[in-house]
Amino acid sequence: MDNLFRRKRIGLLKPLLSLSLVFVSFLMIHKLKLAEKDGVRQKHAGETYWCDTECLASKKGVGKNHPGSESSVLGDEPDAQRPPTGNRSSWDAQVLNCSEDASVRSRDWFQRLDQRFHQFVLYRHCRYFPMLLNHPEKCADGEVHLLMVIKSIIEQHDRREAVRKTWGKERTVDGRKITTLFLLGSPASGKDAKNLQKLIEYEDRIYGDILQWDFMDTFFNLTLKEVNFLKWFDLYCPGVRFIFKGDDDVFVNTHNLLELIDFKVEARKEADMLVGDTIFKAIPIRNRQSKYYIPRELYDKPYPPYVGGGGFLMSAHLARRLYVASEDVELYPIDDVFLGMCLEALKLAPEMHPGFRTFGITKQKVSPMNNEPCFYKQLILVHKLGAEELLRMWSVVHQEDLVCAKKTSVHDPQLAKSSH
Repeated sequence: MDNLFRRKRIGLLKPLLSLSLVFVSFLMIHKLKLAEKDGVRQKHAGETYWCDTECLASKKGVGKNHPGSESSVLGDEPDAQRPPTGNRSSWDAQVLNCSEDASVRSRDWFQRLDQRFHQFVLYRHCRYFPMLLNHPEKCADGEVHLLMVIKSIIEQHDRREAVRKTWGKERTVDGRKITTLFLLGSPASGKDAKNLQKLIEYEDRIYGDILQWDFMDTFFNLTLKEVNFLKWFDLYCPGVRFIFKGDDDVFVNTHNLLELIDFKVEARKEADMLVGDTIFKAIPIRNRQSKYYIPRELYDKPYPPYVGGGGFLMSAHLARRLYVASEDVELYPIDDVFLGMCLEALKLAPEMHPGFRTFGITKQKVSPMNNEPCFYKQLILVHKLGAEELLRMWSVVHQEDLVCAKKTSVHDPQLAKSSH
């Protein structure tokens, strides 16, 4: 009799669950449709995001002024794009009206330039873009101690989920508030852009932690994430003290990061602090097959010191100075090198710290040390981990029964020796 009752109860539950799922799906679709009509997060008429070469070949009218635009936030000349710092109350790049710099085409160096860089050079004066998703409230209360800022792209949902569950989890540690934001552009060409945009809007409604700009998410446009974020930070985050900025495929030991901040504050060395895996005396890569290839026509001298873009820590004070300096530095297609150029303009250099491993614990990928949790417990950042690897390593590192042979302070120079 008892078994019969259970079967009947299960028989009733199944249709109820099915109806619930249908209802939830209907609500999701209804919300997405409302958001689409809303206009707040819609793309403006015409496809205004900055395209790569393939995109421009498949679209018409890119780089032209939008019909019906009576005014332009982004003019044809660089000077038209620079509102005075401190005079804005909200994000002011509402309509993109940016034509190519046709004068460049007649220059000898441009005609010799590798074609894959043509669109970057023609449009690199297009610096600030409209926002599709914005969260000015994230650090408006003036209580954020550490702002975690993570570069991502729409398709990397699993990485964002892993970060939210581990080192990017928003919380307060010993009275210090940690807030997280993800930086995104628009879907790249050749993808189902409309549906991808709906997905990211729905994700943002759940978590409320995505900043998205209306430029195409490509490798060359990573620098646009840098300058648009610096402007956004200068506008909306008056009370934030420190920024961690990194990729969505890194492991960050948040405890050690906060310990480093405390050490810098106690030593009164935090004002112009930018700490990471610093690269000195680098030169542009001339191998055409490399992702980081730079032709001589674009840049023909050694790079200034810069930190690996996988992750670094800087003070809010320096971030504001970098924003001002960045407006006078020509955009460069490698974002971490560009930031080094901005530092150089301020007559500053980044600080090398052995706790940041943007090339992994060892550069030999097959080394067992790259999977040793005791190193992760001592270090601040390790690059590169997939979503599942990050979740697994975070769990192992935070097990109470994990015993490591030696405890090394994260600001101890000997850390470099203990990890090799």
